[in-house]
Amino acid sequence: MNKLKINEALVRHLPQLRLGCIQCEVRIAPSGDPIKKLSNEIIAKIQQELTIETVSQKPAIKATKEAYRILGKDPSRYRPSAEALTRRVVSGKGIYEINNIVDILNLVSLDSGFSIGGYDAEKIQGTIEFGIGKPNEPYEAIGRGELNIEDLPLFRDELGAFGSPTSDSLRTMVTENTTHFLMVIIDFDSSDTFAEAMRKSQLWLETLGYAKNIQTWVVEG
Repeated sequence: MNKLKINEALVRHLPQLRLGCIQCEVRIAPSGDPIKKLSNEIIAKIQQELTIETVSQKPAIKATKEAYRILGKDPSRYRPSAEALTRRVVSGKGIYEINNIVDILNLVSLDSGFSIGGYDAEKIQGTIEFGIGKPNEPYEAIGRGELNIEDLPLFRDELGAFGSPTSDSLRTMVTENTTHFLMVIIDFDSSDTFAEAMRKSQLWLETLGYAKNIQTWVVEG
């Protein structure tokens, strides 16, 4: 189990912050029909409930954007991943199918509005700290190349930054060779939907993602 803590400076800015952690053994595979069925159900629900104009008012998304503003980061330029995913679905573009584990993570994010990190746990070195991005700190984001992470909330290990609510990094990304998976739900405002997102994550990973030896814990400031 990866040790994880929250930096004191981040806690001072965001005292309600907490992280829901799930670590497990996984078998990476293409998403099967049960995941696709769940995806269709969640997408239909989102399209019925939200418009492009109201996506940012979903409570967990709104809290994430406000956290960015508090830290001095423009949430419109550096959209939280949950907002970007929800906007894509509301626009009728659907979601990318990657693999069973990443697709489950994206469905939890879409369903709940939380931005969620997903990592190959064996690529993480030492203790994880959730802190604030520094000027000129190097970061290669998945699908985005070099990302300016100054003032972004982000995860670091002994090798440097590897995850943020805007985009995770190439270094710790989940691949077909991943066997140990770490998922972190980022709750900036002690949301009353946090426990349900944790419950669904564990359930879907176990029943749809072949996950075993699941461990869950919560980190607070």
